[in-house]
Amino acid sequence: MPEVRRAVGRIACIGAHGSRERRDGMSDGNAQVKRLGVLGGGTMGSGIAQTALLAGLEVSLVDVDAGQLERARGVIQGGVERLVSRERISAEQGDAAMAALSTATDLEALAGSEGVIEAVSENIELKQGIFERLETLCVDAKFIASNTSSLSIQEIAQRMTDPSRVVGLHYFNPAQVLPLVEVVVPLTASDDAVDAAWDFVEATGKTPVRVKDTPAFIVNRLLVPFCLSALRLWESGVATAEDIDRACQLGLGHSMGPLATADLVGLDVLLDVAESMQREIGDPNLTPPTILRRLVSAGRLGRKTGRGIYEHSG
Repeated sequence: MPEVRRAVGRIACIGAHGSRERRDGMSDGNAQVKRLGVLGGGTMGSGIAQTALLAGLEVSLVDVDAGQLERARGVIQGGVERLVSRERISAEQGDAAMAALSTATDLEALAGSEGVIEAVSENIELKQGIFERLETLCVDAKFIASNTSSLSIQEIAQRMTDPSRVVGLHYFNPAQVLPLVEVVVPLTASDDAVDAAWDFVEATGKTPVRVKDTPAFIVNRLLVPFCLSALRLWESGVATAEDIDRACQLGLGHSMGPLATADLVGLDVLLDVAESMQREIGDPNLTPPTILRRLVSAGRLGRKTGRGIYEHSG
């Protein structure tokens, strides 16, 4: 399963609303997390940090790249300023949020965190090494979570002596906007860790859904076949790309159609993911259509190349 999980991890997903009901048989969590550690200052880490800051938490954001930390602070600052300008929050609230953010290039800065979320690149060996260190470093953490959308949570934690605090918290891009968080529960996770993670998600204004530690979790497992089906319709001439997307937006209530989503994700990424999932799961619906292979072969990869299913400018 590592192959499919590594591939699916690169997908940017459509957010969805999930149930806020607690899990059957789970007790209420203990004290709310006040100090959050976020490892990784990229797009997802920055969005997660902004979400926590605006919920009133202290956030330690760690990345080995000092330049990336500067960029992350700028992104968060820009997001906070937009909310102030739109009168979603007061200037005082914005200032307080930024004052609660600290950054560091040393993992030691996470030592006092009551909860930790890792959001580094989708590399299983890298994550395993990080979690091995976090186990002894973050002794006060109620949960140690990975934001992976692809890798096995249990596999990430396999070098740890006690993996019971490890869960998955899969946010969706942009994390500061989309409401859904998939709470991924491996067999090794304790009820206390799951409860603490679930309560943290709700306390920061997000909607959690519970999912087992399986390939692609919920959203990606549904999204990939959906995009492939839309590509087949377009390939067969049933409708134009614009009409397929418009039908899904207006008929299904989606904010973005499947073909526009495929261009956003990257057609090369979609192809890689589909092939990997097809090998792992064996679902014929995951077989990539010929048009997808041809577009990728032609270098038409979507928004990042300026041309894919659609023409993109700017």
